[in-house]
Amino acid sequence: MLGTFTRELRIHDQDIFEETTMFIRESKLLFGPGILSSLGEQHRKQRKMLNPVFSIAHMREMVPIFYDVTHKLRDTILEKVKNSAQEIDLLPWMKRTALELIGQSGLGYSFDSLKEDEPSHPYYKSTQELVPVASKMMFARMYLGWTTRVGPPKIRRAIVNLLPWKAAHKIRDITDTMYNTSVEILNSKRQALDNGDEAVRNQIGQGKDILSILLRANMSASGSDRLSDEEVIGQMSSLTFAATDTTSAALSRVFHLLAKHPDAQARLREEIIEARARYGGDIPYDELVVLPYLDAIAVRLSGFSIAMRVARKDVSVPLSSPIKGTDGQTVTEIFVPKNTKILIGILAANRNPELWGPDSYEWKPERWLEPLPETVTNARLPGIYANLMTFLGGSRACIGFKFSQLEMKVVLSLLIESFKVALPDKEIVWQMDAVATPTISDVPNPQAQLPLIMSLASGSFS
Repeated sequence: MLGTFTRELRIHDQDIFEETTMFIRESKLLFGPGILSSLGEQHRKQRKMLNPVFSIAHMREMVPIFYDVTHKLRDTILEKVKNSAQEIDLLPWMKRTALELIGQSGLGYSFDSLKEDEPSHPYYKSTQELVPVASKMMFARMYLGWTTRVGPPKIRRAIVNLLPWKAAHKIRDITDTMYNTSVEILNSKRQALDNGDEAVRNQIGQGKDILSILLRANMSASGSDRLSDEEVIGQMSSLTFAATDTTSAALSRVFHLLAKHPDAQARLREEIIEARARYGGDIPYDELVVLPYLDAIAVRLSGFSIAMRVARKDVSVPLSSPIKGTDGQTVTEIFVPKNTKILIGILAANRNPELWGPDSYEWKPERWLEPLPETVTNARLPGIYANLMTFLGGSRACIGFKFSQLEMKVVLSLLIESFKVALPDKEIVWQMDAVATPTISDVPNPQAQLPLIMSLASGSFS
């Protein structure tokens, strides 16, 4: 549906289509009053404070942190495959890496050494359990949401404690872990800032992490723009959770596709090797972001396939092309009543044959190396990047999309140069749920996993 918006309607009416009440309520309960759970003026204030944090200047400073983390991952995989090819479940490694990337560059905190037998940090366990546990509570979330407004939080918590409901207790424990970890990190960061520049430089991230930048900006902001402690903690939890699952899912999809297309993998490896040779090591930011084939490889992939919005008032949505109604009349717009929920098909918009042509469902990185069809550019999809809905659009667009792209490019540049990935003797099927999840098709009760055959690339580590 969003793919049919005109540019004029999108700019004028973007605030009409907001997150659903259920999403806002649950995000606030789980993560606090952060950017995911805010609306209207509060949301605009929070984005105003966060936007400079994701500037190109700050992204450039984060590249060394990204490389440091990814080198640790590469070294661990090297130990596993240095003598022979091995089947490796890449999904948990992508999740652990994504959390450590946002941990160090976002919070100035390390969650994971990325060693083979490293015990999982409680925060990592919580983030991985959250979505499965929440899915088990779907009925309660849909029909008992009003109970979250009954009495003060202390009373509601006491009720949850008394209920013989394991899933509710699990959600309580998960949110406690995320909140307490965020408070611990925030207090440590504040203490370092109070102790001066030297103390900040001695911390992980050396003061270049998102949280340090945000705290400094918040201290110098006017009273009306300044974020409260609860809002800062809300940003920490919201950004960390959002960055981990979506980025790890998108990276996993890229590696699966490269395993399916060895020619594309070889071409990407050649481009990366040439670029690294020019600099004698890690590719600096300014070249990394413009490597054409690396950019083309991941441009259309998203960690999730659908999004939900609700119309906050009556609105008519113009269609990109007229259709005929059941009464034979030509329909040029659709009336959307207030409180109507709208399911946005991100994959459908990104792969619409009417826009992208008959090969729209094929994975063809080469399509991004030449001018896009006029049908695409004239459609004016409201996405913020590459005529796509991958990072959504409007006032609720993904604020960290440049951060996510940069993470992916660093991980790909190191791992594809070093290792070949190939398909195992198993069929991998992607479940396109809230977050895209790979599974094995021929096993009962399939669990999330991405087994790929990994081996040393020719000439690596010689």
